[in-house]
Amino acid sequence: MRGLLLLLLALPAAAATSSTSPPGPLMSLLQVVIGLAIVLLAIVGVAWLFRRLSGGMLPGSHRLRVVSGLMVGQRERVVIVELEGEWLVLGVTTQAVNLLTRLPRPDDADDAAATPGEPFARWLKKALNASRPPSGPSAS
Repeated sequence: MRGLLLLLLALPAAAATSSTSPPGPLMSLLQVVIGLAIVLLAIVGVAWLFRRLSGGMLPGSHRLRVVSGLMVGQRERVVIVELEGEWLVLGVTTQAVNLLTRLPRPDDADDAAATPGEPFARWLKKALNASRPPSGPSAS
């Protein structure tokens, strides 16, 4: 046991005494280039694997869907986005995105999407009026 311990302690000393010449500049450059190539191939491989397994979508992104949108100015839009069963009416500009109102998702939501021939403004007004309670004369 003592001999094995002495042998193990002597190995680093024997390795340090062996004379090896330092690698030349060409070999050092080759090592760096090969290492860089391996890292780049690993990055490309992981990106390919991610796209292949997830279909290119981030997890949870299927919960968000743009229902419709309308340009109201040169760089301004009104967009309806569906998020977890609720419709959000958003005002989108180059500087900000503002929540204009929240609407419950209509029961006929698949049919409620604006048809290409129907003006978006008319459809939005109809959707907003349907979500508000009727305002009639109040009984005093």
